[in-house]
Amino acid sequence: MSVHPAWEVRENEGATRWFEFRLAFADGARVDALAVVGGGCVCVEEVRSQPALCLDDLAVLADWIEEAMAEACGEGPDGREGEGRRARPAWPRGAEGRRRVAQEYRAAQRDGADPILAVMGATGHSRRTCLRLIGQARDEGLLSPRRARP
Repeated sequence: MSVHPAWEVRENEGATRWFEFRLAFADGARVDALAVVGGGCVCVEEVRSQPALCLDDLAVLADWIEEAMAEACGEGPDGREGEGRRARPAWPRGAEGRRRVAQEYRAAQRDGADPILAVMGATGHSRRTCLRLIGQARDEGLLSPRRARP
């Protein structure tokens, strides 16, 4: 992935900065995006891809550029200068991550809360990613199999 500052506009004591992103994949596909950082927010203003992105891929675009965006602008989530940080909490990968997904899922069930939303809140990942993580925890036997629909 490549990230390049596009331009910056300074107003009073603040600044708004634009960044261009290019994601190139091994199969020749690519995604170009223009993101703006200012006022404590990050907005993706434009996305172009070849071939076109499906809606599911568009939904995970933020996951693809999040870390590079934090490094490029060097701001924490509160907008202050500092080391680049991820907006979502650190979450372990592999077996430990699946074990913790199962714990969050079961705790939400016990409390009568939506288990998928609980996993989303704990991991900071999208619904689609959390459903995949929950499925992996099921496959590993950490959660009971889904009930078959009639």
